[in-house]
Amino acid sequence: MAALLLIVIYISFIGLGIPDSLFGTAWPAIYAEFHLPISCASFVSVTICCGTVVSSMMSAKVIRLLGTNKVAAVSTAMTAAALLGFSLSGNLLAMCLCAVPLGLGAGAIDTALNNYVALHYSARVMSFLHCFFGVGVTVSPFVLSLVISGERGWRGGYRIAFGIQLVITLLLFFTLPVWHKVHPPAESGGQGGGRDLSLREIARIPGVKLMWSLFITSCAIECTCGNWASTFLVEYKHVPAERAARIVMFYYVGMTLGRLLSGLLAAKLDSWKIIRLGQIVLGAALAVLLLPGAPEAAAAALFLVGLGNGPLFPNFNYLTPKNFGEEASQSVMGTQMAASYVGIMVAPAVCGVLGQWIHMGIFPLYLAAFYLIMLAATRRVKRVLRVTL
Repeated sequence: MAALLLIVIYISFIGLGIPDSLFGTAWPAIYAEFHLPISCASFVSVTICCGTVVSSMMSAKVIRLLGTNKVAAVSTAMTAAALLGFSLSGNLLAMCLCAVPLGLGAGAIDTALNNYVALHYSARVMSFLHCFFGVGVTVSPFVLSLVISGERGWRGGYRIAFGIQLVITLLLFFTLPVWHKVHPPAESGGQGGGRDLSLREIARIPGVKLMWSLFITSCAIECTCGNWASTFLVEYKHVPAERAARIVMFYYVGMTLGRLLSGLLAAKLDSWKIIRLGQIVLGAALAVLLLPGAPEAAAAALFLVGLGNGPLFPNFNYLTPKNFGEEASQSVMGTQMAASYVGIMVAPAVCGVLGQWIHMGIFPLYLAAFYLIMLAATRRVKRVLRVTL
Protein backbone atom coordinates (compact mmCIF):
# COMPACT_ATOMS: atom_id res chain seq x y z
CA MET A 1 0.00 0.00 0.00
CA ALA A 2 2.86 2.38 0.83
CA ALA A 3 4.46 1.67 -2.55
CA LEU A 4 1.15 2.37 -4.30
CA LEU A 5 0.83 5.74 -2.56
CA LEU A 6 4.35 6.73 -3.58
CA ILE A 7 3.59 5.81 -7.20
CA VAL A 8 0.42 7.95 -7.06
CA ILE A 9 2.37 10.90 -5.65
CA TYR A 10 4.99 10.55 -8.37
CA ILE A 11 2.35 10.40 -11.10
CA SER A 12 0.59 13.46 -9.67
CA PHE A 13 3.87 15.38 -10.05
CA ILE A 14 4.04 14.35 -13.69
CA GLY A 15 0.64 16.04 -13.96
CA LEU A 16 2.01 19.14 -12.26
CA GLY A 17 4.83 19.36 -14.80
CA ILE A 18 2.79 18.86 -17.98
CA PRO A 19 1.30 22.40 -18.19
CA ASP A 20 4.50 24.14 -17.07
CA SER A 21 6.50 23.70 -20.25
CA LEU A 22 3.62 23.68 -22.71
CA PHE A 23 2.85 27.37 -22.98
CA GLY A 24 6.40 28.63 -23.42
CA THR A 25 7.14 26.03 -26.08
CA ALA A 26 3.90 26.73 -27.95
CA TRP A 27 4.12 30.53 -27.69
CA PRO A 28 5.99 31.17 -31.01
CA ALA A 29 3.12 29.44 -32.83
CA ILE A 30 0.43 31.09 -30.66
CA TYR A 31 1.59 34.69 -31.09
CA ALA A 32 1.97 34.14 -34.83
CA GLU A 33 -1.62 32.83 -35.09
CA PHE A 34 -3.11 35.60 -32.92
CA HIS A 35 -0.86 38.34 -34.45
CA LEU A 36 0.45 39.41 -31.03
CA PRO A 37 3.72 41.00 -29.85
CA ILE A 38 6.19 38.55 -28.29
CA SER A 39 5.85 40.14 -24.84
CA CYS A 40 2.10 39.36 -24.61
CA ALA A 41 3.03 35.94 -23.24
CA SER A 42 3.62 37.75 -19.96
CA PHE A 43 -0.13 38.38 -19.50
CA VAL A 44 -0.79 34.65 -19.41
CA SER A 45 2.28 33.81 -17.33
CA VAL A 46 1.54 36.51 -14.76
CA THR A 47 -2.10 35.38 -14.44
CA ILE A 48 -0.99 31.79 -13.83
CA CYS A 49 1.51 32.91 -11.22
CA CYS A 50 -0.95 35.18 -9.40
CA GLY A 51 -3.18 32.14 -8.99
CA THR A 52 -0.32 30.03 -7.66
CA VAL A 53 0.74 32.71 -5.16
CA VAL A 54 -2.82 32.98 -3.82
CA SER A 55 -3.29 29.22 -3.49
CA SER A 56 0.17 28.76 -1.93
CA MET A 57 -0.49 31.36 0.76
CA MET A 58 -3.86 29.74 1.55
CA SER A 59 -2.51 26.19 1.38
CA ALA A 60 -1.96 25.53 5.09
CA LYS A 61 -5.63 26.23 5.93
CA VAL A 62 -7.01 24.42 2.88
CA ILE A 63 -4.87 21.32 3.45
CA ARG A 64 -5.86 21.25 7.12
CA LEU A 65 -9.52 21.38 6.07
CA LEU A 66 -9.53 18.91 3.17
CA GLY A 67 -6.34 16.87 3.54
CA THR A 68 -3.48 16.52 1.09
CA ASN A 69 -5.22 13.76 -0.88
CA LYS A 70 -8.34 15.77 -1.74
CA VAL A 71 -6.34 18.91 -2.45
CA ALA A 72 -4.17 17.01 -4.94
CA ALA A 73 -7.17 15.43 -6.70
CA VAL A 74 -9.30 18.57 -6.99
CA SER A 75 -6.36 20.74 -8.00
CA THR A 76 -5.30 18.33 -10.75
CA ALA A 77 -8.88 18.38 -12.07
CA MET A 78 -8.68 22.18 -12.22
CA THR A 79 -5.47 22.06 -14.27
CA ALA A 80 -7.00 19.50 -16.65
CA ALA A 81 -10.00 21.77 -17.27
CA ALA A 82 -7.65 24.70 -17.86
CA LEU A 83 -5.66 22.78 -20.49
CA LEU A 84 -8.86 21.97 -22.36
CA GLY A 85 -9.77 25.64 -22.19
CA PHE A 86 -6.42 26.66 -23.66
CA SER A 87 -6.94 24.31 -26.61
CA LEU A 88 -10.28 25.99 -27.36
CA SER A 89 -9.11 29.58 -26.86
CA GLY A 90 -9.50 31.98 -29.76
CA ASN A 91 -7.73 35.00 -28.29
CA LEU A 92 -5.41 36.20 -25.53
CA LEU A 93 -8.25 37.11 -23.15
CA ALA A 94 -9.63 33.55 -23.25
CA MET A 95 -6.16 32.21 -22.44
CA CYS A 96 -5.85 34.57 -19.48
CA LEU A 97 -9.21 33.35 -18.12
CA CYS A 98 -8.09 29.72 -18.44
CA ALA A 99 -4.84 30.64 -16.70
CA VAL A 100 -6.71 31.35 -13.43
CA PRO A 101 -7.72 27.76 -12.57
CA LEU A 102 -4.38 26.54 -13.94
CA GLY A 103 -2.50 28.73 -11.47
CA LEU A 104 -4.76 28.00 -8.50
CA GLY A 105 -4.54 24.26 -9.10
CA ALA A 106 -0.79 24.14 -9.68
CA GLY A 107 0.05 26.15 -6.54
CA ALA A 108 -2.09 23.93 -4.32
CA ILE A 109 -0.60 20.67 -5.67
CA ASP A 110 2.95 21.97 -5.40
CA THR A 111 2.69 23.16 -1.81
CA ALA A 112 0.71 20.19 -0.52
CA LEU A 113 2.88 17.45 -1.98
CA ASN A 114 6.22 19.11 -1.25
CA ASN A 115 5.45 19.41 2.44
CA TYR A 116 3.89 15.94 2.59
CA VAL A 117 7.01 14.33 1.11
CA ALA A 118 9.37 16.48 3.23
CA LEU A 119 7.59 15.26 6.38
CA HIS A 120 7.11 11.58 5.53
CA TYR A 121 9.94 10.63 3.18
CA SER A 122 13.67 11.01 2.56
CA ALA A 123 15.71 13.50 0.53
CA ARG A 124 16.05 10.79 -2.13
CA VAL A 125 12.26 10.53 -2.49
CA MET A 126 12.00 14.34 -2.70
CA SER A 127 14.52 14.46 -5.54
CA PHE A 128 12.79 11.60 -7.36
CA LEU A 129 9.47 13.42 -6.87
CA HIS A 130 10.82 16.43 -8.75
CA CYS A 131 12.41 14.09 -11.25
CA PHE A 132 8.89 13.01 -12.16
CA PHE A 133 7.96 16.68 -12.47
CA GLY A 134 10.80 16.77 -14.97
CA VAL A 135 9.17 13.88 -16.82
CA GLY A 136 6.00 15.96 -17.09
CA VAL A 137 7.73 19.07 -18.40
CA THR A 138 9.74 16.95 -20.86
CA VAL A 139 6.69 15.18 -22.26
CA SER A 140 4.93 18.41 -23.23
CA PRO A 141 7.55 19.84 -25.65
CA PHE A 142 8.03 16.36 -27.15
CA VAL A 143 4.31 15.90 -27.80
CA LEU A 144 4.04 19.45 -29.12
CA SER A 145 6.98 18.96 -31.50
CA LEU A 146 5.14 15.98 -33.05
CA VAL A 147 1.91 17.84 -33.80
CA ILE A 148 2.75 21.56 -34.04
CA SER A 149 3.57 21.45 -37.75
CA GLY A 150 0.46 19.40 -38.64
CA GLU A 151 -3.21 20.27 -38.99
CA ARG A 152 -3.88 20.22 -35.24
CA GLY A 153 -1.01 22.61 -34.52
CA TRP A 154 -0.37 23.84 -31.00
CA ARG A 155 -4.02 23.17 -30.06
CA GLY A 156 -3.47 19.46 -30.69
CA GLY A 157 -0.63 19.49 -28.18
CA TYR A 158 -2.89 21.05 -25.55
CA ARG A 159 -5.62 18.48 -26.19
CA ILE A 160 -3.21 15.58 -25.79
CA ALA A 161 -1.94 17.17 -22.55
CA PHE A 162 -5.56 17.48 -21.35
CA GLY A 163 -6.11 13.76 -21.99
CA ILE A 164 -3.05 12.82 -19.93
CA GLN A 165 -4.09 15.17 -17.13
CA LEU A 166 -7.62 13.75 -17.08
CA VAL A 167 -6.28 10.21 -16.57
CA ILE A 168 -4.11 11.43 -13.67
CA THR A 169 -7.12 13.19 -12.12
CA LEU A 170 -9.19 10.00 -12.20
CA LEU A 171 -6.32 8.05 -10.63
CA LEU A 172 -6.09 10.54 -7.75
CA PHE A 173 -9.82 10.36 -7.05
CA PHE A 174 -9.86 6.54 -7.13
CA THR A 175 -6.95 6.33 -4.67
CA LEU A 176 -8.16 8.89 -2.09
CA PRO A 177 -8.51 6.28 0.73
CA VAL A 178 -4.94 5.04 0.27
CA TRP A 179 -3.41 8.20 1.76
CA HIS A 180 -5.07 7.75 5.17
CA LYS A 181 -4.26 4.04 5.27
CA VAL A 182 -0.54 4.67 4.77
CA HIS A 183 -0.25 7.85 6.86
CA PRO A 184 -3.29 8.27 9.16
CA PRO A 185 -4.24 11.88 10.01
CA ALA A 186 -3.29 11.30 13.66
CA GLU A 187 0.24 10.42 12.55
CA SER A 188 0.53 13.73 10.69
CA GLY A 189 -0.89 15.83 13.48
CA GLY A 190 -4.24 16.23 11.72
CA GLN A 191 -5.14 16.64 8.09
CA GLY A 192 -2.46 19.20 7.38
CA GLY A 193 -0.08 18.75 10.30
CA GLY A 194 1.74 21.46 12.24
CA ARG A 195 0.27 24.83 13.13
CA ASP A 196 -0.79 27.94 11.25
CA LEU A 197 1.53 30.93 11.38
CA SER A 198 0.87 34.42 10.10
CA LEU A 199 3.07 35.85 7.38
CA ARG A 200 4.63 38.22 9.91
CA GLU A 201 5.46 35.34 12.27
CA ILE A 202 7.01 33.34 9.42
CA ALA A 203 9.08 36.29 8.21
CA ARG A 204 10.58 36.69 11.69
CA ILE A 205 12.04 33.17 11.67
CA PRO A 206 15.81 33.45 11.04
CA GLY A 207 16.76 32.39 7.52
CA VAL A 208 13.24 32.34 6.04
CA LYS A 209 13.67 35.50 3.96
CA LEU A 210 16.99 34.25 2.59
CA MET A 211 15.38 30.94 1.62
CA TRP A 212 12.68 32.92 -0.16
CA SER A 213 15.40 34.55 -2.26
CA LEU A 214 16.85 31.13 -3.15
CA PHE A 215 13.45 29.89 -4.28
CA ILE A 216 12.88 33.07 -6.29
CA THR A 217 16.21 32.90 -8.12
CA SER A 218 16.12 29.17 -8.87
CA CYS A 219 12.55 29.36 -10.17
CA ALA A 220 13.32 32.54 -12.10
CA ILE A 221 16.07 30.72 -13.99
CA GLU A 222 13.96 27.58 -14.49
CA CYS A 223 10.86 29.32 -15.79
CA THR A 224 12.60 32.02 -17.81
CA CYS A 225 14.29 29.16 -19.66
CA GLY A 226 11.01 27.31 -20.02
CA ASN A 227 9.13 30.37 -21.28
CA TRP A 228 11.73 32.04 -23.48
CA ALA A 229 14.34 29.49 -24.59
CA SER A 230 12.22 28.54 -27.59
CA THR A 231 11.71 32.19 -28.56
CA PHE A 232 15.44 32.89 -28.00
CA LEU A 233 16.30 30.08 -30.41
CA VAL A 234 13.73 31.15 -33.01
CA GLU A 235 14.27 34.92 -32.90
CA TYR A 236 17.99 35.18 -32.05
CA LYS A 237 19.50 31.91 -33.28
CA HIS A 238 17.10 31.66 -36.28
CA VAL A 239 16.08 28.08 -35.50
CA PRO A 240 12.76 26.79 -36.97
CA ALA A 241 9.94 26.54 -34.39
CA GLU A 242 9.70 22.74 -34.70
CA ARG A 243 13.44 22.30 -34.08
CA ALA A 244 13.36 24.82 -31.23
CA ALA A 245 10.65 22.76 -29.51
CA ARG A 246 12.90 19.69 -29.67
CA ILE A 247 15.88 21.64 -28.30
CA VAL A 248 13.79 22.89 -25.38
CA MET A 249 12.85 19.28 -24.71
CA PHE A 250 16.55 18.61 -24.02
CA TYR A 251 16.55 21.42 -21.46
CA TYR A 252 13.82 19.55 -19.59
CA VAL A 253 15.66 16.25 -20.06
CA GLY A 254 18.63 17.89 -18.33
CA MET A 255 16.38 19.04 -15.48
CA THR A 256 14.95 15.54 -15.08
CA LEU A 257 18.37 13.92 -15.18
CA GLY A 258 19.70 16.43 -12.62
CA ARG A 259 16.93 15.49 -10.21
CA LEU A 260 17.44 11.80 -10.83
CA LEU A 261 21.16 12.15 -10.06
CA SER A 262 20.29 14.19 -6.97
CA GLY A 263 18.15 11.32 -5.72
CA LEU A 264 20.95 8.85 -6.31
CA LEU A 265 23.52 11.08 -4.61
CA ALA A 266 21.26 11.75 -1.61
CA ALA A 267 22.32 8.43 -0.06
CA LYS A 268 25.90 9.72 0.25
CA LEU A 269 25.75 13.52 0.14
CA ASP A 270 24.04 16.12 2.29
CA SER A 271 21.43 18.29 0.52
CA TRP A 272 23.63 21.38 0.80
CA LYS A 273 26.47 19.57 -0.96
CA ILE A 274 24.14 18.57 -3.79
CA ILE A 275 23.01 22.19 -4.02
CA ARG A 276 26.63 23.33 -4.31
CA LEU A 277 27.35 20.82 -7.10
CA GLY A 278 24.25 21.93 -8.96
CA GLN A 279 25.26 25.57 -8.73
CA ILE A 280 28.72 24.78 -10.13
CA VAL A 281 27.19 23.02 -13.16
CA LEU A 282 24.68 25.86 -13.59
CA GLY A 283 27.45 28.46 -13.62
CA ALA A 284 29.40 26.56 -16.27
CA ALA A 285 26.25 26.18 -18.39
CA LEU A 286 25.48 29.90 -18.29
CA ALA A 287 29.08 30.67 -19.30
CA VAL A 288 28.61 28.50 -22.41
CA LEU A 289 25.22 30.06 -23.17
CA LEU A 290 26.78 33.53 -23.07
CA LEU A 291 29.23 32.58 -25.83
CA PRO A 292 28.24 33.31 -29.43
CA GLY A 293 27.94 30.19 -31.51
CA ALA A 294 25.81 27.71 -33.38
CA PRO A 295 22.40 26.52 -32.11
CA GLU A 296 24.03 23.21 -31.13
CA ALA A 297 26.14 25.02 -28.51
CA ALA A 298 23.04 26.76 -27.15
CA ALA A 299 21.24 23.40 -27.02
CA ALA A 300 24.09 21.86 -25.00
CA ALA A 301 24.12 24.87 -22.66
CA LEU A 302 20.37 24.65 -22.08
CA PHE A 303 20.71 20.96 -21.27
CA LEU A 304 23.36 21.83 -18.67
CA VAL A 305 21.24 24.65 -17.24
CA GLY A 306 18.53 22.08 -16.58
CA LEU A 307 21.06 19.60 -15.19
CA GLY A 308 22.53 22.11 -12.74
CA ASN A 309 19.43 24.00 -11.69
CA GLY A 310 17.19 20.92 -11.55
CA PRO A 311 18.37 19.56 -8.16
CA LEU A 312 18.16 22.92 -6.37
CA PHE A 313 14.39 23.29 -5.92
CA PRO A 314 13.71 19.80 -4.48
CA ASN A 315 16.63 20.08 -2.06
CA PHE A 316 15.54 23.54 -0.91
CA ASN A 317 12.11 22.03 -0.23
CA TYR A 318 13.42 18.98 1.58
CA LEU A 319 15.42 21.18 3.97
CA THR A 320 12.29 23.05 5.16
CA PRO A 321 11.41 20.86 8.21
CA LYS A 322 15.11 20.59 9.07
CA ASN A 323 15.67 24.35 8.78
CA PHE A 324 12.51 25.57 10.53
CA GLY A 325 10.95 22.60 12.38
CA GLU A 326 8.11 20.23 11.49
CA GLU A 327 5.46 22.26 13.33
CA ALA A 328 6.11 25.34 11.18
CA SER A 329 6.96 23.50 7.98
CA GLN A 330 3.56 23.64 6.25
CA SER A 331 3.17 27.37 6.86
CA VAL A 332 6.76 28.07 5.83
CA MET A 333 6.39 25.81 2.78
CA GLY A 334 3.39 27.83 1.64
CA THR A 335 5.37 31.07 1.73
CA GLN A 336 8.31 29.40 -0.03
CA MET A 337 6.01 28.26 -2.82
CA ALA A 338 4.55 31.77 -2.99
CA ALA A 339 8.09 33.19 -3.26
CA SER A 340 8.83 30.67 -6.00
CA TYR A 341 5.84 31.82 -7.97
CA VAL A 342 6.78 35.46 -7.51
CA GLY A 343 10.02 34.56 -9.31
CA ILE A 344 8.08 32.55 -11.88
CA MET A 345 5.66 35.45 -12.40
CA VAL A 346 8.03 38.42 -12.49
CA ALA A 347 11.23 37.08 -14.04
CA PRO A 348 9.85 35.69 -17.33
CA ALA A 349 7.60 38.75 -17.72
CA VAL A 350 10.52 41.15 -17.39
CA CYS A 351 12.60 39.01 -19.75
CA GLY A 352 9.81 39.22 -22.33
CA VAL A 353 9.66 43.01 -22.06
CA LEU A 354 13.46 43.31 -22.36
CA GLY A 355 13.41 40.95 -25.33
CA GLN A 356 10.76 43.12 -26.98
CA TRP A 357 12.58 46.39 -26.29
CA ILE A 358 16.14 45.23 -27.00
CA HIS A 359 16.35 41.74 -28.53
CA MET A 360 16.27 38.15 -27.28
CA GLY A 361 20.06 38.16 -27.07
CA ILE A 362 19.49 39.53 -23.54
CA PHE A 363 18.27 36.08 -22.48
CA PRO A 364 21.60 34.54 -21.25
CA LEU A 365 22.70 37.77 -19.49
CA TYR A 366 19.37 37.88 -17.71
CA LEU A 367 19.79 34.32 -16.42
CA ALA A 368 23.34 35.08 -15.27
CA ALA A 369 22.12 38.00 -13.13
CA PHE A 370 19.80 35.72 -11.15
CA TYR A 371 22.58 33.17 -10.77
CA LEU A 372 24.88 35.72 -9.12
CA ILE A 373 22.13 36.76 -6.71
CA MET A 374 21.55 33.08 -5.88
CA LEU A 375 25.22 32.53 -5.02
CA ALA A 376 25.25 35.52 -2.65
CA ALA A 377 22.03 34.40 -0.92
CA THR A 378 23.31 30.82 -0.56
CA ARG A 379 26.45 31.99 1.18
CA ARG A 380 24.46 34.17 3.57
CA VAL A 381 21.77 31.61 4.46
CA LYS A 382 24.39 29.02 5.35
CA ARG A 383 25.83 31.40 7.91
CA VAL A 384 22.43 32.26 9.38
CA LEU A 385 21.35 28.61 9.62
CA ARG A 386 24.85 27.59 10.77
CA VAL A 387 25.23 25.02 8.03
CA THR A 388 28.40 22.96 8.29
CA LEU A 389 29.53 20.76 5.40
